[in-house]
Amino acid sequence: MTVQALTAKKVTQKIVNKEPLFILDVRNESDFSDWKIEGHYFDYLNVPYFDLLDGVEDILDQIPSDKEVLVVCAKEGSSVMVSDMLSEAGLIVYYLKGGMKAWSEHLEPVKVGDLKDGGELYQFVRMGKGCLSYMVTSNGEAAIMDATRMADIYIDFAKELGVTITHVFDTHLHADHISGGRAIAEQTKATYWLPPKDAEEVVFHYQPLEEGHNVTIGKTTIAIQPIYSPGHTIGSTSFVVDDQYLLSGDILFIDSIGRPDLAGMAEDWVGDLRETLYKRYKELSNELIVLPAHFMVIDELNEDGSVGKKLGTLFTENHGLNIEDETEFRHLVTDNLPPQPNAYQEIRETNMGKVNPDKEKQREMEIGPNRCAIR
Repeated sequence: MTVQALTAKKVTQKIVNKEPLFILDVRNESDFSDWKIEGHYFDYLNVPYFDLLDGVEDILDQIPSDKEVLVVCAKEGSSVMVSDMLSEAGLIVYYLKGGMKAWSEHLEPVKVGDLKDGGELYQFVRMGKGCLSYMVTSNGEAAIMDATRMADIYIDFAKELGVTITHVFDTHLHADHISGGRAIAEQTKATYWLPPKDAEEVVFHYQPLEEGHNVTIGKTTIAIQPIYSPGHTIGSTSFVVDDQYLLSGDILFIDSIGRPDLAGMAEDWVGDLRETLYKRYKELSNELIVLPAHFMVIDELNEDGSVGKKLGTLFTENHGLNIEDETEFRHLVTDNLPPQPNAYQEIRETNMGKVNPDKEKQREMEIGPNRCAIR
């Protein structure tokens, strides 16, 4: 019996559809405990591949017969071998095509909504890393926000839609993943925008992204209004798109707020973070749909697989927006920080243009979960 593969896209669909799945993860225990594929109705068994070299007989009674079974490893090879052994033992199993490497890189485009003058807004959900990026289209043109390093996915999607990418934005200098913004801009001849306060050490040309400057996409003026909103970084900038959507970058998430320490400036920037969340955002319409640059857990996904909620709802439900005492807020932000993202300093230097690691090295630098938030 030939063992079949499940693609990262198929697994993403199972998560969105809340389907059951049993995952046999054959990576090392430390890798599994740090980062795994999460689903609403997923069950797991972690047995390192090296413990299965002599056979799978010892785990057969732990694998269910009433669920689809997916074998997962880092790059695919080990999961194929274990799947073959399980198949020979009479079980129907699948392996994850491309392994966790492919899981980390898969982007799922979801249409968020229509814009007033005929444009569209798409969200690209990177399920394996929790990254969210965006494409705004109008009258044959497109803008991209917070792109991941998989530049071809955005370029190909724009071609499918028949639009030309004219502007590319990063809301801030990212530290958890390598930006694809500059690569997309170079390949499409688009203008690349970056907040100047985050760009003091970059070694490439960019257009300074500053508050008060509307950027128009298409002929029908889909206004993209940048709002200076420091706190996660000193240059962090949000966008209000079409008076409907607030792209909050890594400042505000669905159930958490941004961390201010990835440049080593937690104590200095905590005041900026509070100012942005408790004053600048308070002045905005509660009807704006908040579209962040990351999500933390799959419970934050909407029914269609998108991530977004009204700003007014977040001011009611998000604990990070409801801490009246400034001292308590400071303690929350500076005393409860999660571990730093893997290779975050190298990622920052890559996004500055100071280093240019090869593709495989970039993959290694990004391995692991999203760690941009304070919960």
